[in-house]
Amino acid sequence: MIFLAAEHFVRAPQWTWYILFYFFFAGIGGGAYVLATLLRVAGDARDEPAARIGFYLSLPAILICPILLTADLGASWSRFWHMLVDTTPGETSLNFKYGSPMSVGVWALLVFGFFVGISALDTWSRDRGGRPDGLLGASLGRAFNIVGSLLGLFVASYTGVLLSVTNQPVWSDTWALGGLFLASGLSGAAAAITLLVRYRPDASRSLDRLRQADAYFSILEFAMLVAFFVTVAFAGTAGRILPWLPLWILALIGIGASMIGIRRPARVETSGQSAAMAPVAMEATVISVLVLVAVLAMRAAVIFSAQ
Repeated sequence: MIFLAAEHFVRAPQWTWYILFYFFFAGIGGGAYVLATLLRVAGDARDEPAARIGFYLSLPAILICPILLTADLGASWSRFWHMLVDTTPGETSLNFKYGSPMSVGVWALLVFGFFVGISALDTWSRDRGGRPDGLLGASLGRAFNIVGSLLGLFVASYTGVLLSVTNQPVWSDTWALGGLFLASGLSGAAAAITLLVRYRPDASRSLDRLRQADAYFSILEFAMLVAFFVTVAFAGTAGRILPWLPLWILALIGIGASMIGIRRPARVETSGQSAAMAPVAMEATVISVLVLVAVLAMRAAVIFSAQ
């Protein structure tokens, strides 16, 4: 069997760290919202504090995305605005192009941002506003979260899909980037929520769930990473990813460390004064940091290998 190298006819986009962190925070924001919804809908009452951390986390993660995207466009808000609104004289209208992955992605980010903002406000009302069921009520609130989590899944994965539909080497040579970015975003979100538990001791009961979820997401991420390497090798562009070997190693270290969560769940000190603070175990902290570094390293290796 003969494999022919793919042909590419476009210039590299010359993306910098703006896009790297845009992809990073989009994955964390979408993944955090999805995990928060799962903890609230599928968990028990003891998982509610951790769910609230997830809803809070998704807000700054998503808010920074349009800032980074605008900075990459040349620090011009008008250019970002033109992605949303057609300002042609006499033809002013919403600028939505269903055939354009970029247009669909920007609008998905905007709509998802609405769900994230309302959910954060709803969570604040549960914490500080004296409303046990939030602003939306129990039933409507859960339905709202479920719809928002579907958008969160899209936002966490679409950056990978966006790369796949280009004609850039590496990116267009594989079908695995959407799934890889989604699994990575979910894993990173679980790690970020785990780190933030130290600031909310009542969420410590969910640590085992978070660590195990992170481990399963990492298994999926590893499978998608293998698929990525295989498809790129068959396309004849594997040489482009080799210079970024240190980043790939960092990604694999984080993925491997996360898998420990399956057999060794997180542990929290439960005696004396430490019980009141419920600190996150050192092991969970170290692993969570490694996972977040891996999420960033993997995205950097994918982005820069095609440029």
